[in-house]
Amino acid sequence: MRSPQVIYLDAVGTIFGVRGSVGQQYAKVAIDFGVNLDEQVINSAFYQNFQTAPRIAFPHLLQAEIPRAEYEWWRSLAEQTFSQTGDFVKFADFDQFFKQLYDYFASAEPWIIYQDTLVALDRWRKLGVNLALLSNFDSRIYSVIEALEIGDYFQSITISTEVGSAKPDALIFKTALTKHQLDQLPDQAWHIGDSFSEDYEGANAVGINAFWLNRDRRPAKNLAQQTAQTIHLLTDL
Repeated sequence: MRSPQVIYLDAVGTIFGVRGSVGQQYAKVAIDFGVNLDEQVINSAFYQNFQTAPRIAFPHLLQAEIPRAEYEWWRSLAEQTFSQTGDFVKFADFDQFFKQLYDYFASAEPWIIYQDTLVALDRWRKLGVNLALLSNFDSRIYSVIEALEIGDYFQSITISTEVGSAKPDALIFKTALTKHQLDQLPDQAWHIGDSFSEDYEGANAVGINAFWLNRDRRPAKNLAQQTAQTIHLLTDL
């Protein structure tokens, strides 16, 4: 296989993930506010609401308005989660709790870098391959990767809230390609991500050579997943 000019990598679920679980991290912050949460119940409710939420992208907003929109998007998701579990009423000041929670997820504390990540990033960098982040994330990605001490690996960062387009939409991929002068040469790029629909199918649709990172070795649900270029660790490439 021809070496790529650039490898685009998804962020959460691909190069790093939540330490333990979202429910565990939410419960950890809630303790500071005198609220005890059932980690598993919160985790389940969070993902139910996350999967049905609109993708985090704001195509009609000015750049200066995006940070507030990001904050409100996540606050709405948190409120829905805690309302579903019946825990919302336990907080004397939910706004203050959420502010601390939001800032907490901009730090290194709730995240863990997967064991294979640094090995793969170091190898690709030694081979002279450009690396780039391509994620449906918000602007906290910058502080997160600096806190995790991996920011220097990436020549570009493309996130959905800044582009106004979220994977699997073509625009976010094309924006990332433009940053590396590969608008007309998408086949010279790779994209690796853990979401089959957002990462693998989205990248393939614009001509990028995509790899589905199936860390959990989930069984293929259909023929498309059965025949996909699949890896289980970043070091498989």
